[in-house]
Amino acid sequence: MKNVVWTGTWVAERLGVELVGDERLSDLLGLALRRNPRRAHLLVSNVLGKHVPQSPSVVYGHGFALGRRVRELLGAEDAGAAVVLGYAETATGLGHCVADGVGLAPYLHSTRRPVPGVDTAGGFEESHSHATSHLLLPENPALLAGAGPLVLVDDEFSTGNTVLNTIRDLHARYPRDRYVVVALVDMRSAADLGRLAEFATEIGARVDLVTAARGTVNLPEGVLEKGQALVAEHETTEATRTTENTKTAENTRTTEPADNRPGHPGAARVELGWPRGLPDGGRHGFTPGQRIRLDAALPAMAARVAEALPEGARRVLVLGFEELMYAPLRLARELEQVVSAEVRYSTTTRSPVLALDDPGYAIRTRLVFPAHDDPDDGPGERYAYNVAGAGFDAVVAVVDSAADTPALHTPDGLLARLAEHTPSVLLAVVPAYVPARPSTERPSMLPEPLRGPAFSSYAPDEVGWLLQDLSDVTLEAPTEEREEAIQSGGAHYAESLPVEYQPSPQYQELFQTALGTSAARIAQAVGAVTELVLAERSPHPVLVSLARAGTPVGVLMRRWAQHRHGLDLPHYAVSIVRGRGIDANALRWLAAHHDPADVVFVDGWTGKGAITRELTEAIREFESAEGVTGFDSEIAVLADPGSCVRTYGTREDFLIPSACLNSTVSGLISRTVLRSDLVGEYDFHGAKFYRELAGSDVSVDFLDAVAAHFPDVADAACAQAKELLATDRTPTWEGWAAVERISEEYEIHDVNLVKPGVGETTRVLLRRVPWKILARAGAGTDLDHVRLLAQQRGVPVEEVDELPYTCVGLIHPKYTRGATGADGKAVTV
Repeated sequence: MKNVVWTGTWVAERLGVELVGDERLSDLLGLALRRNPRRAHLLVSNVLGKHVPQSPSVVYGHGFALGRRVRELLGAEDAGAAVVLGYAETATGLGHCVADGVGLAPYLHSTRRPVPGVDTAGGFEESHSHATSHLLLPENPALLAGAGPLVLVDDEFSTGNTVLNTIRDLHARYPRDRYVVVALVDMRSAADLGRLAEFATEIGARVDLVTAARGTVNLPEGVLEKGQALVAEHETTEATRTTENTKTAENTRTTEPADNRPGHPGAARVELGWPRGLPDGGRHGFTPGQRIRLDAALPAMAARVAEALPEGARRVLVLGFEELMYAPLRLARELEQVVSAEVRYSTTTRSPVLALDDPGYAIRTRLVFPAHDDPDDGPGERYAYNVAGAGFDAVVAVVDSAADTPALHTPDGLLARLAEHTPSVLLAVVPAYVPARPSTERPSMLPEPLRGPAFSSYAPDEVGWLLQDLSDVTLEAPTEEREEAIQSGGAHYAESLPVEYQPSPQYQELFQTALGTSAARIAQAVGAVTELVLAERSPHPVLVSLARAGTPVGVLMRRWAQHRHGLDLPHYAVSIVRGRGIDANALRWLAAHHDPADVVFVDGWTGKGAITRELTEAIREFESAEGVTGFDSEIAVLADPGSCVRTYGTREDFLIPSACLNSTVSGLISRTVLRSDLVGEYDFHGAKFYRELAGSDVSVDFLDAVAAHFPDVADAACAQAKELLATDRTPTWEGWAAVERISEEYEIHDVNLVKPGVGETTRVLLRRVPWKILARAGAGTDLDHVRLLAQQRGVPVEEVDELPYTCVGLIHPKYTRGATGADGKAVTV
């Protein structure tokens, strides 16, 4: 095996510079000389993806690992409240990767590009840099105003001046208790080591430091002057060589642009299909939800790039653009997974560095070209290092649309310079994101409801969904991960989706058996509750189901009204989220198209009555804020075992087969999603249409099986409704009292973790982390599917006397992923 020369050898030998510290330091860093009046040397990172082309997985992995260490340092709760701030231009991508590793943290990076119409939330100076002014331009001004930890990310931590300047500026505006400084390498001198702790004491906050390696640079006397002399000497030699090469090139060059020169393939555009409205990076903020959108879109974008690559390409470079580091990095990392070629990643830069073709020097080659994004500080040179002579068969240049200017395409522009050193140049343009100016007016028009078959497997006349389609967004998370995030307060249950449970053949058979057994019973309850609605609420009601459990019931009620009375009732599905209320935009749409007094909210069943209370409060707040009146918050349900409503078909707690499954019995629609990065102020809440599960869909089968019994149960249903009309149906809230009692008896102390009734227990087993199941002594076949699911998940079923419900599901209290035992012994209370 041949010896590898350290890429800092040339500088170390000529300037007497020493790099001392951790063993990994020489693997992470090389040395070069820079044109800078303040500092002669440049630490060149081998894993940052700025000056040295590197595997994108290596680049991303280093940043993500640092983020994981920050998460461990802070703990899940504080990590969930953290904000990550990266430095332009070098660490914009690194900061993104750290934010990904932290998990739920939004990300912002400083910028040297002013954006008209976007207010500055802060700024600071980087004293040793060639371009010093940093701006902070968050789209959401509140991003930096929270009390959670602020995580500051740079490629190296040398003097600490940049970090101190940042914290000083931000702490004066948005004081907080904790800061974490993150860097690939900690290169502080002995004199600088104590400054961070002194500063933390001064401002009264905790400041932690997380780095991949530790070391220092020993600089001899007069190193700055000696370095400047070396730069001047070698740049004179390079200038002479460049002039000679330019004359040779001009003898063969036509005056046509680089991408039209005869005999040269030029730069071919690749249309990425970048998601509409998705920011190109963290210049104005980047949320975890936006990262999820990017994750979902990356495979298709990488496939388009792969298709455009020349056949037989063995070595490919994805070249980012100055501050635009993260999007090209993620694209390169995805491309690395789908092509056989060796993929490398680096970016262009403003930083002027001397290039020397020596194996002991970190910057071997330099491409020089004019700035092509109309920079605020005027025209100037830009650079791409270690690209020329690297043997790339193709270079994919990724820029934002603000940089796709005529200067990019001139004969001396970046694309032409790249074309001189590779047989294939591709250009991918990412839309430059500019925050919309806030509007003080609400949109006058809300979109029309979504309908099948484009959205849901229901017929278009069965239900209109007052939702937005998020089918292209990856929202699913493992059940255990969701449970930990929800219980720790790091996430709301409506911000993600559980992975859709795919029933075993045994479970599917149980569903079909249960449907055959209970279809007539359900049909009678559907008839009874529909007759109550027609008699008491409105002769021409507008059915509004609470998605998604209420939707099959709403469709059945609509079918009953059609079967029994020849009525063609409007039916919609809307989102309601515990703790956040009903979709106000859906209510606005309903008020604009129907008389609110005719609206009847529909759900499948009641448990403890939490949604009933949620809806009552939400309607009260909506009418107070909007000045709209007439909505009745009373829910009509198929079954009311909790005694929470007046309008119901039965108060028995029995198996409703639609509770046995998830989307495959609800039109292939997910639970609804409410997250600020996906749902704007004037958007409907979101949901997904799982088209890929069509082979398992029994939604229409369920409806048809129940509706087939309508003729047989019509008389009984009408008699039952007549009896109910004459009965005192005042809610007793018996279910709520029982839940509170169970919560205390089992030392759970959180009623949200107690899910009463067959339907809610089934949901616990399908979507949450169950602890144990309480079953009423003597409960029969209504619990067959519960027992089967409990057996499959290793959850004990405990028989209880005098239980007001057929069964109750208990979610694992104080859940962490270490608390997997059903006995709860791993739980820390």
